[in-house]
Amino acid sequence: MSKVFVLDTHKQVLNPVHPGRARILLSTGKAAAFRRYPFTIILKEEVHHPAIEPLRVKLDPGSKITGIALVNDASGEVVWAAELTHRGHAIKEGLDRRRALRRGRRQRHTRYRQPRFLNRTRPKGWIPPSLKSRVENVMTWVGRLMRSAPITACSLELVKFDTHIVQEPALHGIEYQQGTLAGYEVREYLLEKWNRTCAYCGKSDVPLQIEHIQPRAKGGTDRVSNLTLACESCNSTKGTQSIEQFLQGKPEVLRHIQSQVKAPLKDAASVNTTRWTLLEEMKRLGLNVECGSGGLTKYNRSVRLLPKLHWIDAACAGKSTPEHLSIDGVIPLIIKATGRQARQMCRMDKYGFPRTGAKEHRVVYGFQTGDIVKAIVPSGKKAGCYVGRVAIRASGSFNIQVNNQLVQGIGYRCCVPLQSSDGYSYQKGGAVTPPRG
Repeated sequence: MSKVFVLDTHKQVLNPVHPGRARILLSTGKAAAFRRYPFTIILKEEVHHPAIEPLRVKLDPGSKITGIALVNDASGEVVWAAELTHRGHAIKEGLDRRRALRRGRRQRHTRYRQPRFLNRTRPKGWIPPSLKSRVENVMTWVGRLMRSAPITACSLELVKFDTHIVQEPALHGIEYQQGTLAGYEVREYLLEKWNRTCAYCGKSDVPLQIEHIQPRAKGGTDRVSNLTLACESCNSTKGTQSIEQFLQGKPEVLRHIQSQVKAPLKDAASVNTTRWTLLEEMKRLGLNVECGSGGLTKYNRSVRLLPKLHWIDAACAGKSTPEHLSIDGVIPLIIKATGRQARQMCRMDKYGFPRTGAKEHRVVYGFQTGDIVKAIVPSGKKAGCYVGRVAIRASGSFNIQVNNQLVQGIGYRCCVPLQSSDGYSYQKGGAVTPPRG
């Protein structure tokens, strides 16, 4: 069961409590709501000598989505979970548009200053803004959780797969060749590279087998560059045929496979670029940091018969994963990075020149765009209760985004602020049925 975070009257963290217990504290006036996301309450009385149970924050960093889980190592209970969606692609697209406008002006010789290409330096450890945002999103949420829960340790999936183990298993001992982890690193690499589909027929959501592109009977090797994924039917039909012979009637599929073999893993590359930066940032927090690979995460999840979800992958990261992991009733918080304000100072016309004045940070009747509000409309066509992110208007007639529905024309007098704009949007995920037996 996802628990509620608790602070004492001095804002010191206490053990998270069951939602039912939190409702009792709120209804009896012994506590008040402190933060909506993640939901935190603050007690109105001081707690003397509390017995604190340490928690571990576990992370499964991804190119698009990062899984987050808080786990009690002693009991194996997943206390809280979330899936954080990044906006790196939006940042890159914005930078690309700005660069296109800048280059357009340069080609038309309409610049008003001399170019300055040779006087720009990058600090040590610099990473692109689209990748830096991923690191900062994770660090923002780890910091928030540390201010709300007694976190003392961290488990981090440092790499999606261990490339040394993929290329040369003997580098890390015989366990990776003959032990319980045999094949997990290679399989995780192939699942990522081939998008979890059969390379020959394109089927997904079916059991996939590791298949040799060039059969071993005809000189093929076991190197990862000669491996792909295939469903049982395609694998059996191909047998010892060469790929050219097997796909002689499908030239497009053949060209796709041959190009995919040489294609880099863009998402994996972005994760590998940020992994060391994220590790160094986590160490600065003073936590006991444990690292693991994606192959180990998959092994932990498989032996516990758990479904593949980002937050469950996070809960299974690292060697410290409890033998019995309790996920009963856990409802993950789905977090999406939206950004606070646009970095663009003003809007451009089609020629790349400013068409508006510099934007200012606007506050209308105490609200700003991105605030989470609760609007109660007593009557009229829009009568009802709405909770969501608000988009302000100077007239005082606001728009509220409620899940996937936009409600327009809500007066500011009907709105009550719940949480200030923090650059993220939120919704609840679905519960997972735990395995039996």
